[in-house]
Amino acid sequence: MKRRDFVSRSALATVAGLLTNAKGYSSEVPLPCPAPFPNVEGVTKYVAQFVVDTTLAQIPEVVLELGKKSILDGLGLALAGSVAESGTLVLKYLQNLGLQNSGTRVFGSGMKVPSRFAAFANGVSIHADDFDDTQLAAAKDRVYGLLVHPTAPVLPAVLAFAELKGASGSEVMLAYHLGVEVECKVAEAISPRHYEDGFHSTGTCGPLGAAAAGGKLLGFDAQQMRRALSIAASQAAGLRENFGTMTKPFHAGHAAESGVVAVDLTGLGWTAADQILEAPRGFFHAYGGSYDPAAIVDRLGKPWTFSSPGISIKPFPSGSLTHPGMTELLRLMRKEHIEAVDVERVDVGTNHNMPNALIHHRPTTGLQAKFSMEFCLAVLLLYGQATLAEFRDEVVNRREVQAMIHRVNFYVDPDADKAGFDKMTTILRIHLKNGKTLSGRADFGKGSPANPMTYEEVADKFRGNAAFVNWPKQNAEMVVDLVRALERVDDARKLVALCGK
Repeated sequence: MKRRDFVSRSALATVAGLLTNAKGYSSEVPLPCPAPFPNVEGVTKYVAQFVVDTTLAQIPEVVLELGKKSILDGLGLALAGSVAESGTLVLKYLQNLGLQNSGTRVFGSGMKVPSRFAAFANGVSIHADDFDDTQLAAAKDRVYGLLVHPTAPVLPAVLAFAELKGASGSEVMLAYHLGVEVECKVAEAISPRHYEDGFHSTGTCGPLGAAAAGGKLLGFDAQQMRRALSIAASQAAGLRENFGTMTKPFHAGHAAESGVVAVDLTGLGWTAADQILEAPRGFFHAYGGSYDPAAIVDRLGKPWTFSSPGISIKPFPSGSLTHPGMTELLRLMRKEHIEAVDVERVDVGTNHNMPNALIHHRPTTGLQAKFSMEFCLAVLLLYGQATLAEFRDEVVNRREVQAMIHRVNFYVDPDADKAGFDKMTTILRIHLKNGKTLSGRADFGKGSPANPMTYEEVADKFRGNAAFVNWPKQNAEMVVDLVRALERVDDARKLVALCGK
């Protein structure tokens, strides 16, 4: 062993010993993966060629229909998110730039700005309430529901370019599906260390999807597509420490904007590396340490991620990991006629990775509450619902809400751990004041592929989000109808116009 290797390992051992005695820290320091980084050439080239060559006719009808639900969902969330505090701040930011009244639309407002900034604003709004769709994991070592929020980075970029170009609905659908497929397969391939060590994959993988979608709409060739992906990869960013703050939706907005910037620069002739994904100094190595080539090479569209393992649409405006427990609690409440006054304590157990995202055990803000299992169950027990109206600071801080939060015990359950991370297994035990205990278990929540929402259910969610911002009902119904038949829309600007004042 070389002396420098010995010193390095000794230093790590010393740090590990220090952390053993430090309150609140793990006693284990992860060492670099001993397996060599995969020496696979042509990954970026393959991804770029797939995007360039794929036509709408090659995408199965069932996949296209699934995509329509997510597109409609994203539009409704852009409207709802536009009135969040982050939406107000974004508008102030854009106004301060002095660039308004030309370019593409900021949804929920009358403002038009250059496309990169419109994509940023709309991406922030879609993710502002953490109510947007979620990619599901296929591999056993991936945490189910903790890969990317696929629509928030891609749809704003697609619609920005579509508005500039006057693209058809079918062109929008094709670009959207290709962008989602790229970001999801990249997220599936990268080492789980990427997410576990703190990267937010919506912010890191999202720019690649946005760039692929935008490049497709503008007719890029394979060389241009590789460069766009490379520029997007160099803008990849997002840290999970910011969960529960406005900076989490910033990640989605930044991802959408980064994709637009990458496409714009590529169109001007900007150069970039041709092998950004697989290179030793490239995306997979820098951001994850390693990756699984078999999860991406010759896997794009085989199957489409929308088809398998699927993408989940949220019925509740909170982190997706809360949804199995919320779904099961509602079922038990309705079946057993449970009311909050009847409940002594609720035990809710999950695998050990879920608390790594649901980090706010005593939330004091609406944003923190979205990542609090305790709040989500407490508010359902108290009010029988968890809508956008419940995830507000004033509701979180109500005396009865805080009291109920303290009666929810969130812990790691060995049985849930054994079920694997490719599920969101949640085990409930509701202890009633009369001495009775009710038990329930759910691996998936409503809106997941195992329990999907229909187009009409998603349309109802869209209507609710539109009503939340007092959007004209006529416009809302026209959006529902246009997305339902999006492949027959001759100019997507008709759809975009209905989402701006």
